[in-house]
This record gives sequence, C-alpha cells and structure tokens, in this order.
Amino acid sequence: QVQLVESGGGLVQPGESLRLSCAASGVIFNIYDMGWYRQAPGKQRELVAGITSGGSTNYADSVKGRFTISRDNAKNTVYLQMNSLKPEDTAVYYCNAKRFTLRYWGQGTQVTVSS
Repeated sequence: QVQLVESGGGLVQPGESLRLSCAASGVIFNIYDMGWYRQAPGKQRELVAGITSGGSTNYADSVKGRFTISRDNAKNTVYLQMNSLKPEDTAVYYCNAKRFTLRYWGQGTQVTVSS
C-alpha cells in the first residue's frame, strides 16, 4: 500500500515560517520524483515545488527565494521549508509522488497565513 502523510501545517502570521513534512511508505522512495502542490478555495491545484529522484529542484515563481524543497531518502521524507509567508500562501498543501504514469497523493495539510 502506498501512503503519503503530510504534517506541519497550521496557522501563522505573515512573515513567519513553517516546515511541512511528507513521509512516504509503500514505494521505492529514491526513484520517485516528489512534489508539493497547493490548492486554495476556488482555484486549481498548482505545483509549488518539485524535486526529482536525482535531486533537481524547481519552484513556482510566486515562491522562489522563500520556499525550499528537500528530500531525505534515508527517511523516505520530503520537506518544504516555507519562509516569509504571505496571506496568498494560504491553501491546502499536498504531497505528490510521481513515477512515469503513476501518481500518488497525500491527504493534504492546511496552511493559513493571517493576522
């Protein structure tokens, strides 16, 4: 069984930081590309950050310089460090694992940035 479990979301004020974690099980973690997506109410799900099995990263323009994606293959875990959070970062954040045509999703974790 493939399972992705996100954690670390919560309510923070603008300018503060959060670190999201996604723990994977049931997959050969090191061969999967991993990503963080988010979906705000009324909007489509968008890619926030991705990291390939080889370690290459990419980011949405809106988060470049503020967010950092990383992976620890020994722990089967991918992280998203989010700094200088803005109200527009408010969304449900989802972990994704991709291999060819296969995609697996976590349950999502809520991030709310508000004064």
